[in-house]
Amino acid sequence: METNTQTETLNPVQPEETKYVLHRRFDRMGRLVGDDAMLKLFKSHVMIIGIGGVGSWAAEALARSGVGKITLVDFDEVCITNANRQLHAIQGMVGKKKAEVMGERLRKINPQMTVDVMPMFYNAENSEAILSRQPDIIVDAIDNLTAKAHLLNTCRTQNLKVITSAGAAARLDPMQIKRADLADTYGDPMAQQLRKILRQKYDWPSKGGFGIPCVFSDEEPIQPVELKYDNGEGFKCVCPQNQNNLHSCEHRNVIWGTASFVTGAFGLNIASWIVQEVVKA
Repeated sequence: METNTQTETLNPVQPEETKYVLHRRFDRMGRLVGDDAMLKLFKSHVMIIGIGGVGSWAAEALARSGVGKITLVDFDEVCITNANRQLHAIQGMVGKKKAEVMGERLRKINPQMTVDVMPMFYNAENSEAILSRQPDIIVDAIDNLTAKAHLLNTCRTQNLKVITSAGAAARLDPMQIKRADLADTYGDPMAQQLRKILRQKYDWPSKGGFGIPCVFSDEEPIQPVELKYDNGEGFKCVCPQNQNNLHSCEHRNVIWGTASFVTGAFGLNIASWIVQEVVKA
């Protein structure tokens, strides 16, 4: 497993706290929540683990809402097949690290913010190094169930505030997206599997809430369709990192379809919850 802990910080042009003045780029957000709330957002630190179809939208929405520090964690590289749903997947970015590309994008949205980039795979070995950044809130946008369960259990054990995303793939209707305690979600196979792991491996309670909000959809998953260019031979991975032992489309049992207006809505839902949590603190 990858253990590289190299990180990159994109340093901001940051005003002294005592001289903080709301920048005009956040005028409309400020008129929605007020000066005091905007200062809280500027002083907040959000870590997003998984910068894909959900995480990239959450990151951008938080940056555009005035969050002062965002840490991006993702080992993966941009693939051409990300273009339908991931904000960093644009012309010329294929093969580059998602976290690094997204970090540059956020820095251009708000030059005053701090962006920490950690091109790492979250797992038990890297957990301590990643979480040592001490974020105020963590976004779990991981699609690997083993890593996802470990992160949530670590957050629960260490009393770290976290919000998790269930399965955003295989859906077409953003109107069926909901937010509830992870223990109370329904109609989502990924959340169901996650609960099973948490209860069996980490001894989470079989009854009652978990205290972790989860964005999910109760839309019945849509089975993937074989495309003409598969030539009846099944899906072939075209990602630049397809030989990476941490990730390969070829090793998946199924490649689910995705839509930006669903994965994006998941990410925006997460960003909304975070902004409200910070503002009311």
